[in-house]
Amino acid sequence: MATTVSTLPTTAEAVPKKTKKKLHWQSLPEIWALIHPRRGILLLGLLLTAINSLSGFVLPLSSKYLFDNVITKRQVQFLLPIVLCVIAATIVKGLTSFTLTQLLSKSAQRMITDLRKQVQAHIGRLPVSFYDANKTGVLASRIMSDVEGVRNLIGTGLVEFVGGLLTAVVALVYLLFVNASMTLLAFGILLVFALFLNKAFSTIRPIFRARPKITAEVTGRLTESLGGVRVVKGYHAEDREEQVFAGGVQRLLDNVLKTLTATSVMSLSGATLMGLVSAVIMYLGARHIVAGTMTTGQLVSYTAFLVLLIAPVFQIVAIGTQITEAITGLERTREILNEAKEDQDPLRSVTLERIEGRVAFDDVHFSYEPGKEVLHGISFVAEPGTVTALVGPSGSGKSTIIGLISAFYTPAGGRILVDGIDLSTVRLSSYRTQLGVVLQETFLFDGSIRENVAYARPNATEEEIRAACRIARVDEFAETFEKKYGTVVGERGVKLSGGQKQRVSIARAILADPRILILDEATSSLDSESEALIQEGLRYLMRGRSTFVIAHRLSTIRRAEQILVVQDGRILERGTHQTLFAAQGRYFELYTRQHAVETNLFLAPGEGDKIEPASADNADGSGNASSSLPEALQALRNRNS
Repeated sequence: MATTVSTLPTTAEAVPKKTKKKLHWQSLPEIWALIHPRRGILLLGLLLTAINSLSGFVLPLSSKYLFDNVITKRQVQFLLPIVLCVIAATIVKGLTSFTLTQLLSKSAQRMITDLRKQVQAHIGRLPVSFYDANKTGVLASRIMSDVEGVRNLIGTGLVEFVGGLLTAVVALVYLLFVNASMTLLAFGILLVFALFLNKAFSTIRPIFRARPKITAEVTGRLTESLGGVRVVKGYHAEDREEQVFAGGVQRLLDNVLKTLTATSVMSLSGATLMGLVSAVIMYLGARHIVAGTMTTGQLVSYTAFLVLLIAPVFQIVAIGTQITEAITGLERTREILNEAKEDQDPLRSVTLERIEGRVAFDDVHFSYEPGKEVLHGISFVAEPGTVTALVGPSGSGKSTIIGLISAFYTPAGGRILVDGIDLSTVRLSSYRTQLGVVLQETFLFDGSIRENVAYARPNATEEEIRAACRIARVDEFAETFEKKYGTVVGERGVKLSGGQKQRVSIARAILADPRILILDEATSSLDSESEALIQEGLRYLMRGRSTFVIAHRLSTIRRAEQILVVQDGRILERGTHQTLFAAQGRYFELYTRQHAVETNLFLAPGEGDKIEPASADNADGSGNASSSLPEALQALRNRNS
């Protein structure tokens, strides 16, 4: 099922009542799945809770003998044993409480950690379309926040709740034994309050369900605004972001105030109940003592046991709210875990060995939304070791074609074949290990230059990493830093320039040694001098691989064996630079228009014809493609041979 966490109900009533009940009962299997591996700890917790509860009865029981025997009848010999029993029960109660907190609270925190790992691992294996529909900040909030409340399912919350109920049952039996009429009257009042609580929780549950959604949305927008702080400041939009955030936290406040109002009403009702029951017991108890049917000690112990009966009712208000919150978080977590992983498709059963890199599109159709097709019957073949360039205006479908080659999406119609194998049947893990991507929007992690380059191959040697950096000309700026390759680049590489980030990205792709390479305008952030310096590295990287290039600077693709002119989701023209230029069609129009603007890069029509296409034997046009490459890089090329 699709999850759209960015669209939130503005009120609790936005959640249909039937859906609430259905989700509530559907949570039981998930609750059992969480508790089952920890059932031993939970049973031990329940045993300790029983001991804790029973030790709590010693004090009210001893008060009867204290008043009736020691004080009234002057039987002083019973005073010390009574006091010793109270002290022993107090020690037992304290030790069991301490053990319960240590045992269950730590177990609950381990459970939260395991669940966070599970959710993060699952989200990491969901298709790109899922990320297209969900904000990054929202997903981070769901991983970290939604599972937090489930600690009450195995922590002290649930066990205290069960212990409170056990205490209430034992207390009720004792009260019935002492005075059945008074107990039935008090129990009747409690039953009315219990019915009121049930109604209150049915009202408050959807409010709790809405809160984590609102929190996730606010957190998501806050993450975006902090990540895009340069854009915010560049457009002097601080006030707008303040207003957006203020509106979000106001919605959160409104939700919290609703829950506080509801819980306050329940607390008020509980306090009123306690006062009402106490008044009734005082009146009836006094009459029984005057009538001689009850002793003073019995009334004191009766009152103490009555407190033990009523106390769990107050626990229901606090712990019941916590468990409701836990179930709400569990339901949202289940929504994520029910999303199908990329490789869960039973049709994806083929594991690719080392591929040659022949890619064929056979009448491929694709749409992001039903009824809005963006690719219409795309067909072409890219032979192993060749360069296929995609050109065309923005929104023509170039990035969509690249996304399909990367297996980020699955065609709605037609087939994509890799070495003759339908890509929709391939296990993606075996395919993407042979795929290298250098995107126009370079992404770097908040780590060192070395860590970002080695992300493609974590087990690469230092020599291999530095060799890849030399080809991509990363060494030119990395060596100038105090910590050299250990320099931390900051979040999204903010401490590097756009060109430096792109060189790191190219070095990463060189180190990966892919069979299929995707370059999305890989030199767009480089100045002319830097671009010229790394062209040799790029040509080396492209040599012998199936390469797909999205090119906006058309002068960079003249050596491509195949140029596809894409427009409105269709291939309008195809051929080499020379043939397309000579045809004077759409490619000719794009090329001449661009070079009329970039006069410093202008080429006369005949000049392009003098440039020979690159080949595996002449990758840089000089006939000496690898003479300047270090020996370590040669080892990179032979690694998978």
